[in-house]
Amino acid sequence: MSNGDRVVLALGGAGTVGSGIVKALLDRGFKVAVISRDSARLDRLKDFVSPSTKGNLITLVGNVGSEDGAEEAKQALLKLVGNVTDVVSSLGFSWWQGGPPHTQTVKELNWVIDTLLLSTFTSWKAFFPLVRDDSDCTYTFITGGAGDKLLMPGTGFLTVGAASALAFCQILREEYPDVSCKLNQVKINTGVGTPERMAPGFLNHLELGEAVATLIERRTASHTVYPVSCPADLKTVILEGNL
Repeated sequence: MSNGDRVVLALGGAGTVGSGIVKALLDRGFKVAVISRDSARLDRLKDFVSPSTKGNLITLVGNVGSEDGAEEAKQALLKLVGNVTDVVSSLGFSWWQGGPPHTQTVKELNWVIDTLLLSTFTSWKAFFPLVRDDSDCTYTFITGGAGDKLLMPGTGFLTVGAASALAFCQILREEYPDVSCKLNQVKINTGVGTPERMAPGFLNHLELGEAVATLIERRTASHTVYPVSCPADLKTVILEGNL
């Protein structure tokens, strides 16, 4: 199956991490679908990708953060594209720095869990059946290393949410050891920024996108976690496969 025959659903594709992945996939000839609740973010994504590839970008306003919403978005997407061959989800990679736990509310904790874990689960539940039984298909999670430790003061709830997303990916690998599709995870242990908003040690979202696109294009490994802690890891860990 050539890249031009493949349709990648990029969950979180309108965000910083996701937009780099979307651009890289489009530049390689894939068709890419992106679902977002915010039509303005979808418009910005259309302006961001290479002009010559816009015809292969399918955008849809929808909410995958609930079971009903994800199912509705799936049915609407299938009417537009017919089938999905690959899914890449960066919904489990986000940022939060609201302050120490004693200053927070249950509502705020629920928001973090909603953002990092529940949307990852509801979208997986809806879209995984589209690819699970085909060895030519892939499902790739992009997660953050914040679940391993407190990154800095005030990010405690981020650690709780990120740890939940990491645990969810782990149980999927272990609950579905023999699934046909290539089920992988890219675990980012540093920040990700656009070229104009970089900090020391951060990954450029365009370079990250190229690495993830390579992983999806190759389809050679499954049930693998690719840890990325610095820009050099994008080459050694993902492109060369040296875990």
